[in-house]
Amino acid sequence: MASSFDKYQKRRLRSSYFSVVISIALVLFMVGVLGLVLLKSTSVANLFKEKVAMTLFLKDKVSNKQIETLKASLQKEPFTRRIIYTSKAQAAKAHSKELGEDFLTFLGTNPLKNGLELYLNAEFVTPEKMAEIEKRFQKNAFVEEVSYDKPLISLLTKNIQKISFWLLIISAFFGLVSMILINSAIRLSVYSKRFNIKTMQMVGATKSFIRKPFIWQAIKLGLIGALVAIIGLGLTIYYANQYIPSLHLLSDYLLLAYLFGGVVLASFIITWLSTYLATQRFLNLQTDELYY
Repeated sequence: MASSFDKYQKRRLRSSYFSVVISIALVLFMVGVLGLVLLKSTSVANLFKEKVAMTLFLKDKVSNKQIETLKASLQKEPFTRRIIYTSKAQAAKAHSKELGEDFLTFLGTNPLKNGLELYLNAEFVTPEKMAEIEKRFQKNAFVEEVSYDKPLISLLTKNIQKISFWLLIISAFFGLVSMILINSAIRLSVYSKRFNIKTMQMVGATKSFIRKPFIWQAIKLGLIGALVAIIGLGLTIYYANQYIPSLHLLSDYLLLAYLFGGVVLASFIITWLSTYLATQRFLNLQTDELYY
């Protein structure tokens, strides 16, 4: 009879642990997917920003040697990502191709300027910083005119800020929900052992001594749940990369390290905190309160 009861208890315990692991895995998977969207949205936004060019139209008197000197100095600037030089002859050829006829034949001269297309690093593509860079180039002796799409920069910056704000709000909400769900699962697991906790306390065990095995057990379950969530995320990322290869999900090792590391860290912090609070609650209860 006792053996049958022990088997029943062990079965219940395994079932409890299994439900905790699944709960943690599902919640961490959801948080991981949201984290992937949040992290990759920054990369996508940066990709759009780095496609915006600032064009420097050079004065006619500027020699090829001076242009090379200017290019070399620009390459050393922190805001420079890449530079493309377009001569006035190349620009005329491109315009003629777009128009479908050679406009130089009836103009007689080439009115276009030699130009440098300056592509900036993403953090410098904001209305304020680009205005500062524009003022700096307007004072340059080689530059006649600075041109870039100001309305596009303003619109791009505003839209990215809006999207980032709402993603942060959603992330915070789901983060709170995940903590509540994991906390509930762990509290139910600790609740089933509340009488054991009180018995150990009555025979003189300290709170830290009683709490320690519960915390370690929860951390182990949390890490198993995190491993399951990481496997799920890995499969999701693999298939997403097949359908949207332009995002380079599998080749972005830094993003994957942050994502998987964040899942493990979240499981550790949430399980530790939830177990600590749950055990503390039952440690502070009176014996007659354990039945409610």
